[in-house]
Amino acid sequence: MEQAVVDAGRPLPQLTDPLEVELQVSAFIGPFAGNEALWEAVVGHLQEVPSRRSGALLTALGHLLPGRPGEWARRAAAEQSRPQWDLGALTFGDCWIGDRSIDAGYLALLCSYAYGDDRHAMVFMIDEISGSLTRHAFLTRRIEEALERLKAEFRLELITAEAAHWLLSRSYDRFERRPGLGVSVDVHHTRLVARRRIGLAVN
Repeated sequence: MEQAVVDAGRPLPQLTDPLEVELQVSAFIGPFAGNEALWEAVVGHLQEVPSRRSGALLTALGHLLPGRPGEWARRAAAEQSRPQWDLGALTFGDCWIGDRSIDAGYLALLCSYAYGDDRHAMVFMIDEISGSLTRHAFLTRRIEEALERLKAEFRLELITAEAAHWLLSRSYDRFERRPGLGVSVDVHHTRLVARRRIGLAVN
């Protein structure tokens, strides 16, 4: 598994889009994010073999891994070359909420972000009937189109980034305590991307 993670970092130095970096890394490492023994071995290996790939993978892991593994990766990344993309440039935009918990049992959240002029959004469908569990989560660069589609189903209101991500934090906490509950595959693939934004907004 250690070698598989290292191999997964092979394309990272050639990428220029930080969002693509986040998505690729989150989709691959998400199932093992809590395995501290794995990340201790991976970070140790990447420290021993400095390269553009090692620096890029350590940088991505430092931003996306939770807890101590993320700290290990950040410290190790500081000793290696920086990639051409900058995950630290993420900014927050408008967030919208739509509440149909009474008739349909769902909340919808659309949270927008940007890397420079390149904007994107994450859309979350939260199942209020099943204990506020995020059932669907997807990422889109077509923000206006996503807003229009949501407006056809929900009455949307602006909400602060802090409030929106606090709601998401509660929902993802429930999901992570009971990972066997039925959610879409996109929730798993984008979990670390979402968790990163939750941490930045709430903290």
